[in-house]
Amino acid sequence: MSNRLLKLLFKRFLVLTLGFLAFSTVSQAAPEDMPEAYPQSTLEGTVRIQSSGHLVLFSPVREINNEIRSESLARLPVTGEGRLYRIARDSSREEARDHYLGLLRQRNAQILFECSSIRCGRSNVWANQIFNQAVLYGRDATQDYLVAGTVAEDGSRWLTLVYTVTRGNLREYVWVEHLKVESGATIPGFGIGTSRVEGPIIVPWQGGMTYRFDWQATDRRRVTDLAREEGTVVVLVGYSVLETDESFAESMERARLATESLAEVLSKTGVSRNQQEIIVVGPAGVFSDPDRQGDRVEVIVITR
Repeated sequence: MSNRLLKLLFKRFLVLTLGFLAFSTVSQAAPEDMPEAYPQSTLEGTVRIQSSGHLVLFSPVREINNEIRSESLARLPVTGEGRLYRIARDSSREEARDHYLGLLRQRNAQILFECSSIRCGRSNVWANQIFNQAVLYGRDATQDYLVAGTVAEDGSRWLTLVYTVTRGNLREYVWVEHLKVESGATIPGFGIGTSRVEGPIIVPWQGGMTYRFDWQATDRRRVTDLAREEGTVVVLVGYSVLETDESFAESMERARLATESLAEVLSKTGVSRNQQEIIVVGPAGVFSDPDRQGDRVEVIVITR
């Protein structure tokens, strides 16, 4: 076979290969496709989901008198699929979560709610009463959950739920639900205009002269990524608890100093002070939501 013929065959092979890869990438990015599995995981089970009232939570879960309670939940008409994955021992659930967050960003998904650790509620409730997957029962302190919404080209709406957990035996799992929501159903927080406002992201703080912020790495990256868009405003709302031995003015001052300290941290990670707005509420803000208590800064990102 001549060198010229070999070169021609190679070029044709290269074109076909690149075309296939491009097609695969586009297919994986489509909102209607199940998100690609985290590479360092093994599929353990698949469940077909078709329901006129599938339970989806948009806030932390609580169990009161054997009933599921949540500030924001919906029972939606959906069709889709749930998949259970076991994460390899040389990897981690944090890496798996970052994998799915990356895929959702590629699809321009809107994060409707996310939580981590004990802020999500009891792992037992998520495992046995929400997802009906007993193997997901793990430690309350080592779990996280998110729900995101996307819109396909044909106008159909899709929800993706991702829950990760570490069990007592240190095995780690991911549960992924990918659901098409029937037209006309109301999805909390997912509608025209709502995607401009992200948050609040709750950042508890401690300290006095210096401050320590309990802030998830994924939340920090989320704020930084959103702030890259021109015209984005990052609002920092500072709260404090009124201690028994301090005045209202002193409590307000503590909240102000902590909020300004977080603003300085953000400025060093790429969010300029010109993009930031500081609002100090101190002890004057009272909420029933158990996550919105204590000394904290609530971060809200408003895109243009």
